[in-house]
Amino acid sequence: MTECDVLIIGGGPGGATAAIYAARAALKTIVLDKSLSAGALGMTGVVDNFPGIPHSTGPAIVETMRKQAESFGAEFRKETVVGVDFSDDVKKLFTNEDEYAAKAVILASGGMARGKTVPGEDELVGRGVSYCATCDAAFFKEKKVAVIGNNEQAAEEALFLTRFASEVFLFHSTKTLGVSEEIAKELRDNGKIKLFPSRSLVSFVGDSKLEAVHVKGSDGEKPYDVNGAFIFLQGNKPSIEFLGGTIDTNTEGCIVVEPATMMTNMSGVYAIGDLLCNEVKQAVLACAEGCTAAVQADKFIHGRTKVRKDWK
Repeated sequence: MTECDVLIIGGGPGGATAAIYAARAALKTIVLDKSLSAGALGMTGVVDNFPGIPHSTGPAIVETMRKQAESFGAEFRKETVVGVDFSDDVKKLFTNEDEYAAKAVILASGGMARGKTVPGEDELVGRGVSYCATCDAAFFKEKKVAVIGNNEQAAEEALFLTRFASEVFLFHSTKTLGVSEEIAKELRDNGKIKLFPSRSLVSFVGDSKLEAVHVKGSDGEKPYDVNGAFIFLQGNKPSIEFLGGTIDTNTEGCIVVEPATMMTNMSGVYAIGDLLCNEVKQAVLACAEGCTAAVQADKFIHGRTKVRKDWK
């Protein structure tokens, strides 16, 4: 088990800012994030309204913030949180690779989760339909599988699946993949992967197990016989499935916090950014909330009644 003072879930602008402030306060800080392009800012092409950094790109801004956090000692790990236990003073979190224990947790996982499923998806989850290749790939040795998504996570999971599956069909909704050229070339050069651009997911078909995935393109809807399907699509719903209902939310599924501190109903657990469903969704606001959460976490860990001043 890896121990730290502050564990941050999500490495976007809010999470990266929280990491800067936490690490600079000499707190052992670890950030768990799926990928650089997993969040809203990380997949934004042109950004010209971020204060002090005009005419840049989302990934460039996030990368700069991460390097700044790392300069103070923060550590970024590419892992996906699959479960939590906030019942004790020491907070426990679980990924496919490790277990973590933290004195304080900052939730910054964003709002890119899907709000709707397609026909057959709910019925076939665990019966061929999955959301985690590293979890379930071994069940599909020498079988055909589909990956649906247009981001770095989908691409990397497709590459991982080639270690087990006989064929991997990668369906993405645009003409080109939203990944770096290096990863795109790796996909093209892999003999087990077949790319299907400009295809959108329609449904999953099967009785007791998945038998086919239906996708739609310019040539109409077509079925593809597969034994497994891995979904990595993004939406506009708070990404909080891994919390298992441990954190209070409102009727819209948004996390409820104390505005002055960003603390949730769980002591020592904070939430920021798009998890709160603020009316104005801007990176600069997530940064401000990340700062507040980190400063309050520092106060909480050290048992202070007042925030430690960072200026004279």
